[in-house]
Amino acid sequence: MFTHAIKLFTLNKFDIKVDPSWLIIAALVTWSLSRDFFPDALPGQAQITYLTMAVIAMMGLFVSLLLHELAHSVVARHLGVPINGITLFLFGGVAEMDAEPTAAKDELLIAVAGPLMSLCLAIGFWALSLMAGAGNLVATIPEVLSYLALINLILALFNMVPAFPLDGGRVLRAYLWHRTGNMLEATKTASRSGTFFAYFLMALGLMALFHGALAAGLWQLMIGAFVLIAARASYTSQLAQVAFDDKTVGSLMVRHPVTVGPDITLDYLINQIMLGRGVSFVPVTEGSVLLGHIDRSIVAGIDRENWASTRVGDVFVGLEDGVMIGPDTGVQDLLQIVSATGQRKFLVVSGHQLEGVITLSDLTQHLRAAGAA
Repeated sequence: MFTHAIKLFTLNKFDIKVDPSWLIIAALVTWSLSRDFFPDALPGQAQITYLTMAVIAMMGLFVSLLLHELAHSVVARHLGVPINGITLFLFGGVAEMDAEPTAAKDELLIAVAGPLMSLCLAIGFWALSLMAGAGNLVATIPEVLSYLALINLILALFNMVPAFPLDGGRVLRAYLWHRTGNMLEATKTASRSGTFFAYFLMALGLMALFHGALAAGLWQLMIGAFVLIAARASYTSQLAQVAFDDKTVGSLMVRHPVTVGPDITLDYLINQIMLGRGVSFVPVTEGSVLLGHIDRSIVAGIDRENWASTRVGDVFVGLEDGVMIGPDTGVQDLLQIVSATGQRKFLVVSGHQLEGVITLSDLTQHLRAAGAA
């Protein structure tokens, strides 16, 4: 998910990583705190004091987000849900689960752990701010602690909004899952709540922009867009798990695909085969022997005026392990290969014999049919 995340350290066997996008929020929040929030809360201080307060507050926010995600991760691991690590990114943090919880109760416990941690942190920082104020310490200390209490309270409340994939949306999914026994339908309904909430946030952002609140408006639009994308992606991921569960490549592949020999021209290939048959990925065979494949991207790299004089045998791609896959391969395993390599089209081969072809488009069509069912 976060291909450019940088590992910082390992804590309690969890890899703690930071996506480069986190630097954006860190810089923006530090700037906002030092220029507006702390000068308003504690006027009359030097700018270096405000900057120091902002940096310390940002570090406290970092720790708070990390503890929020650690709470999710510790509970998940205790319940048997594997966790790859924790990554902080532009909009907060995420505990990277290898699998979904297998029971609604587990989902509920994992979901509420984060907001409860944030609420405990809010109470703790608030108590510390009162003690620091009563102890006649430097005025900057209570202000920083008060900010951290406020931001953790906001994190707890915002995350409990019943909009998937926020924690409150996961609580909603757990309830629906427990009531109906159908995790996919529960995810679908919870994802809709996330979609509605996302549009609501973006509407608020547009209103803020019209009233001249540029920073607040853009921020609400960005968060709304993120929630919208994440909600849809979460449902699609769950749908894929259900639709492809226990299915093999052989059950979804295109059997007896159109093939071409090495002697035909590219002109014939394009006009009669690819356009005529509506395919873009064609195995190359000679008799019963599989030689390789050719697709539209290969032809696109050759000047059109040379198509009539260029034969498939001159440009096709030979047999490569990255393009060949066995019919008994699980579809979930195939999706991991697609994600890891970017390869979208495959020859299905058994004992050096062509069994069929399968493409990401085939899987997408099957997924759409499952979603419509």
